[in-house]
Amino acid sequence: MAPRSVLETIQSVLQRNMVREFLAEFLSTYVMMVFGLGSVAHMVLGENSGSYLGVNLGFGFGVTMGVHVAGGISGAHMNAAVTFTNCALGRMSWKKFPVYVLGQFLGSFSAAATTYLIFYGAINHFAGGDLLVTGSKATANIFATYLPEYMTLWRGFLDEAFVTGMLQLCLFAITDKKNSPALQGTEPLVIGILVTVLGVSLGMNSGYAINPSRDLPPRLFTFIAGWGKQVFRAGNNWWWVPVVAPLLGAYLGGIVYLGLIHPSIPQDPQRLENFTARDQKVTASCKNAASANTSGSVPLEHL
Repeated sequence: MAPRSVLETIQSVLQRNMVREFLAEFLSTYVMMVFGLGSVAHMVLGENSGSYLGVNLGFGFGVTMGVHVAGGISGAHMNAAVTFTNCALGRMSWKKFPVYVLGQFLGSFSAAATTYLIFYGAINHFAGGDLLVTGSKATANIFATYLPEYMTLWRGFLDEAFVTGMLQLCLFAITDKKNSPALQGTEPLVIGILVTVLGVSLGMNSGYAINPSRDLPPRLFTFIAGWGKQVFRAGNNWWWVPVVAPLLGAYLGGIVYLGLIHPSIPQDPQRLENFTARDQKVTASCKNAASANTSGSVPLEHL
């Protein structure tokens, strides 16, 4: 096959909607996760070069950049829970679900591999060459979330479900054109701020994975890269909670918004407002005209 025909075939494939959406979810998730995991690496490995606030900002602005990368193509979900909710509530076809999630998982896995390569020397130096999952020299927590000692499995489940529900509720509000959405063009920044605020205010207990695509693929990477089976066993087999709880939480958060807020929004509040204003003007004009007519100045029928 001639090089020209190969190029044309590739271009034809890339023009298909499903392929474009897959690539958009892959790249946007990759961008988000590189910024996010890199900020966690600074907090874990650096003595004075990282902080919990830095992690929140890293993931928040990582989301912002991800939305800029793919928002106009796939919507830049970057989150299997968000994709699941949009499908379950009829806002997107179920046919797209595996395409979106596969793109997100591969993007997240690739970002974990990239982060490992970038910080390889620092990871080995930090723990003396050991790849530990728990303890003061643990480095697996750079890539996935792990419960602190004071949290139980089911309290962590409720925590993840609640925080993800808040995320989805606010996402629907930010993008609802019939309510009070973010100004056009500011959506990526507002969504990034939302993720940052969720981390600052609610992220301590479970690490606010709030995203199966953020937690499971990097955890799988650490299993392959040498951290071993403990990445799945730690925290009383915590690994499945950041996968299942966000799906439930996002779905419930979406139902709360669409069930309680969205139906209560006037169909066209601006038109109603204008109509009321015009009605008030007409009433005032009629009163003035009537007053003028009684003084013999202007006949009412000439108004």
